[in-house]
Amino acid sequence: MALPTLYSLRNCPYAMRARLAIFKSAQPVALRDVVLTNKPPEMVLASAKATVPVLVLNGIAQNSDESEAEVAVNVIDESLDIMLWSLKKSDPHDLLHSDSPETLSAMLALISDFDVEFKQRIEAYKCAKRYHEDNLVDCRIACEAYIKQLEARLTQHEFLFSAKESLADIALLPFIRQFARIERQWYLQSPYPNLKRWLNNYLQSSMFTKVMAKHPLWLDSGEEVVFAGPVKNE
Repeated sequence: MALPTLYSLRNCPYAMRARLAIFKSAQPVALRDVVLTNKPPEMVLASAKATVPVLVLNGIAQNSDESEAEVAVNVIDESLDIMLWSLKKSDPHDLLHSDSPETLSAMLALISDFDVEFKQRIEAYKCAKRYHEDNLVDCRIACEAYIKQLEARLTQHEFLFSAKESLADIALLPFIRQFARIERQWYLQSPYPNLKRWLNNYLQSSMFTKVMAKHPLWLDSGEEVVFAGPVKNE
């Protein structure tokens, strides 16, 4: 049986967290690295959004009339949905905290807050830095309201919800990485020691190195990379 196909962009935070969950689940996929300035027609056909990540479960079969095509029956094109799909298939590290449905609900609520609210604020912060706007500090302070929430959680335990890693940790990781890179020197001196420890542990891990490995663009090489992680922690 053909593997599910994941269209991905190496540095996109949404694609990054999809790959993190797939790696953690040890569910293999055929990885197709793309750039959004040259989108594969197959990806556009699979998802009207035409942006990464896109996971095609059943593939796309093109009929004899090239102007028409049959769209895949099963396409997942939201990063969090891809994460949940992969971890519901296999969750050897119990990132969904299977013994605590209320914890999963709390994780999803936190992720939603960051996806909707923090994401808007971090985009404003990035723009203020890039274009040397005079509201840079205000934009950073708006982001810090959310960073302080995570720092408080990480003061209590090693990961965001407990001593055990969770869906929330890997879902928020790419966006906290973005935050840390905007004003690097400020971040290194910032009063968030637990957040810095948490992020640094991820960034220095072999898992992150493998998730961030650079592959040839699929449209250039035509080669699909089988992407999956080990079942056990390294």
